[in-house]
Amino acid sequence: MSNFAFNNPAFQKQDPRNVATYPGSPQAGAQTASFQHAGMDAAANAQLEGMYAAPPAGAIETDRMTVEDTVWKTAGLFGILLVTAVIGWIWTLGGTQLASAASISMVPWLIGALGGFVLAMVITFTSRKKVRPALIFAYAALEGLFIGGISAFFEIIYPGIVLQATLATLAVVGVTLALFASGKIRASKKMTKIFMIAMVGYLVFSLLNLVLMWTGVNDNPFGLRGAEIMGIPLGLILGVLVVFMAAYSLVLDFDQIQQGVRNGAPRQFGWMGGFGIMVTVVWLYVEILRMIAIARSN
Repeated sequence: MSNFAFNNPAFQKQDPRNVATYPGSPQAGAQTASFQHAGMDAAANAQLEGMYAAPPAGAIETDRMTVEDTVWKTAGLFGILLVTAVIGWIWTLGGTQLASAASISMVPWLIGALGGFVLAMVITFTSRKKVRPALIFAYAALEGLFIGGISAFFEIIYPGIVLQATLATLAVVGVTLALFASGKIRASKKMTKIFMIAMVGYLVFSLLNLVLMWTGVNDNPFGLRGAEIMGIPLGLILGVLVVFMAAYSLVLDFDQIQQGVRNGAPRQFGWMGGFGIMVTVVWLYVEILRMIAIARSN
């Protein structure tokens, strides 16, 4: 039997607005859902805005090679080189600036050259399997001893030559980097083949010249480089060619770093980028130092 109270007209006629706003009604559920979606959209938009405003992920977050991270690694390696170069300089001169060419020590020069060469070979042929930053640090330290020793030796004979060679080296590196960054110079397969052929020829010449000097066959301080062609020392002609070769070697180093970043290489390969640049810059500095010495000796 029905309850008479529910037969009252007040219960029979319902206000549609009341029904619509009743929590259990379809319209109320739709409004609630729309409010929820609006809140979620607002939160998502705020999160996206926060992501866009946040700084981009770096090498540490992505564990991938970046240009900035490679630059910092390279700067650190050159910092090590400069510290040990000072040690090599002082060691070579015996702690005094009044040393003569006959009284200086060649120990740091020889240790740095031989040790650096051995480590360079080890790093080059083992880096495909695993990059060892400790070996690269040791290489930078040994190269510093070599640079400091040879620079002190030439500075005693030709005062001011180290500053001249340093400024010339920085100029070549700066111009090469600017041309590469602007896209005006790029590595190519044809140029790389020519570069490799020229490198092999130059290495053969350098070894032959070294043997002739050590055996006393050629008593010129610069060996075959001291020979003149139409009044111009051969060392100056070769030196100009070697500077161009070293500049292209820098282009190859920059290109390898760019390719590594583009291909998402692991972050540790940034050390190899710094290592390659250091090898080239040291080679360039030594060649320019020798060129200036040959020019001043004449």
